[in-house]
Amino acid sequence: MQLSRSGQQTGPRGAPARVQAPQKPKTAAQNSAFRMQTLLVRLVALLGLMSRLLETSALTGAPWGRASRVFLSPSQVKDRRLGLKVKDSNFTLGGFPSLILAGTIHYFRVPKEYWRDRLLKLKACGFNTVTTHVPWNLHEPRRGQFQFTGNLDLAVFISMALEVDLWVILCPGPYIGSDLDLGGLPSWLLRDPKMKLRTTYKGFTKAVNHYFDELIPRIVSLQVQEDGPIIAVQLENEYGSYHMDKKYMPYVKKALVTRGVKTLLMTADTGQDLTGGHVKNVLATLHLRSINKATYETLSSFQGPSPVLMTVYTASAPDGWGALRHSLDPHLVMRDAREMLAFRFSLNFYMFHGGTNFGFMGGSAPLHNYLSTVTSYDYGALLTEDGDYTPEYVTFQELFRSVTVPSHNLSPNEVHRPPQPESRPRVVYKPVAATYYMSLWDALPYLDEPTLSAKPVSMEKLSVNQGSGQSSGYILYETAISSGGLLTSRGHVQDRGQVFLDNLYIGVLDHASTELTIPRRSDYEGSQMLRILVENQGRLAYGPDINKERKGLTGDIYLNKSPLRKFKIYSLEMKPKFIQRDLPNIWKPALFQPRGPAFFLGLLRVGDHPRDTFIKMQDWTKGVIFINGQNLGRYWNIGPQETLYLPGPWLQPGANEIVVFEEWKSALVIQFTDSPQLGY
Repeated sequence: MQLSRSGQQTGPRGAPARVQAPQKPKTAAQNSAFRMQTLLVRLVALLGLMSRLLETSALTGAPWGRASRVFLSPSQVKDRRLGLKVKDSNFTLGGFPSLILAGTIHYFRVPKEYWRDRLLKLKACGFNTVTTHVPWNLHEPRRGQFQFTGNLDLAVFISMALEVDLWVILCPGPYIGSDLDLGGLPSWLLRDPKMKLRTTYKGFTKAVNHYFDELIPRIVSLQVQEDGPIIAVQLENEYGSYHMDKKYMPYVKKALVTRGVKTLLMTADTGQDLTGGHVKNVLATLHLRSINKATYETLSSFQGPSPVLMTVYTASAPDGWGALRHSLDPHLVMRDAREMLAFRFSLNFYMFHGGTNFGFMGGSAPLHNYLSTVTSYDYGALLTEDGDYTPEYVTFQELFRSVTVPSHNLSPNEVHRPPQPESRPRVVYKPVAATYYMSLWDALPYLDEPTLSAKPVSMEKLSVNQGSGQSSGYILYETAISSGGLLTSRGHVQDRGQVFLDNLYIGVLDHASTELTIPRRSDYEGSQMLRILVENQGRLAYGPDINKERKGLTGDIYLNKSPLRKFKIYSLEMKPKFIQRDLPNIWKPALFQPRGPAFFLGLLRVGDHPRDTFIKMQDWTKGVIFINGQNLGRYWNIGPQETLYLPGPWLQPGANEIVVFEEWKSALVIQFTDSPQLGY
């Protein structure tokens, strides 16, 4: 267990250690205790940093002055093909010492139309490198079917970084974590009942090889040795915390090198997991967690005198539904950054710009029960979710300008500063009435034929999507029962199942609630339809249990201790095609606030120049919003997030179709605001 920047106890990857119900404000004594805990943690980290500083000084005799804090951009390096090298305790670019000052932007969490804007803002802040991760599950959503266009056009993003004069650190996985569903691994891997993710299990490596055969050729020509911007490639992500197979990381290294990756390779681990993630002749880098003097002693034993790169300098952590929002102390964050730069460390700010978990891409955290990530990936970053500047952005910009210079020959006053893009205007659109609705029960006869099965079948095992199974969304199970009694899930509902008797709502089965009483209805003769609508709230993003992350009904459901049989199973993945073409045209006027599960339809009319906005689902309960077929993500009245980001480029002049899938209680009015409301 450790502490976040705010002093809150956290688990792996900085997620809160437990789901917290709303609490009373802390007393002065409690706040004092939190501050003391935070101070102790910072002192331990500071001692580690100081020990590394002294060690570096003894080994190299290098001065700690301004000249040792040079950072170079692509335009300042005459021969980029020399690449990023390690020379004693320094990085060199084009043969000259340079620090790496990087910020993470996930291209897949940002509308493509805004990529250049975000990269320019990264550059204007003082960074010289962008780090990005490559999500396998988004690029190969079905086995053998690859997507590298539109918002997933990785090559365009990397090329754009070079145009903006930024280097690139690329993290191609295969596992990337990043708080994504299954850590960015495709769910169809779990169709294999013996699957062992992140190991040299044959079923896994065969899929990785096929994926890398498609991915790596697209980025080889963008390496710095080919005059491109990619200066480093990260192997996997935090494998030391998983470490299931000592042959796995050497396999990943070979898989990259044999396909043409020749730029600097590196690993990234926390201090306590450094040994488990290390690969021979690969630069080990650090996450700013669990670091002490022993960390640097271990690092030196691996690779001798070498530069220190804090690959994940985490400002905050992702928020989870039903938990308190994470906060950060900008003064502590600034002090950390100032110390690292003073000690000649390179760093990567995770996240510089977080963006949005559009659709169902967000994962979950393996806490005491289960914590599903909210739609916003604001992450306490230097830019807001919609790319606007924060006060911390300005503060860090001033810091970087004060402690770094781009070449040995220029003083700070002579440095040419890149232009800083203006903030993009937001707009508050008029409220939209959801004038039509369609009950899920009415829509079922018009959807694809259900799967018939004697026993429950999980999402991943369904014979849909050309044999790749269902990845996300909802799944509906129907079976006939002839009596009431005690319905027991035994933990087989993953993740949240609403239970209905015919169309009558009974209750919820989830990670915390595993039993429900089904009423005996004397006014019915014969059988009744038991319906369980299960939502996949995001597979675990990390941890040893990711191999078990199948969704839907993952085993038998019992009524009065007898397993239920003979199911109809409807796949409700809710992809754009489903919303745009598969929903039947049987809309009814929404006059009396009909309850869900149901679809609601409204039209947003926009002028000639669509702008960014935020949707506020006030008085709605829980569901998903689609705009012109694009899935904006989940909303839920338990918070902390209260608004959903709607990018202007996803709107069109004139009429825009909004479809809401509401699970329970609707409000019939969709409201807009010009400011994000992500909780307190």
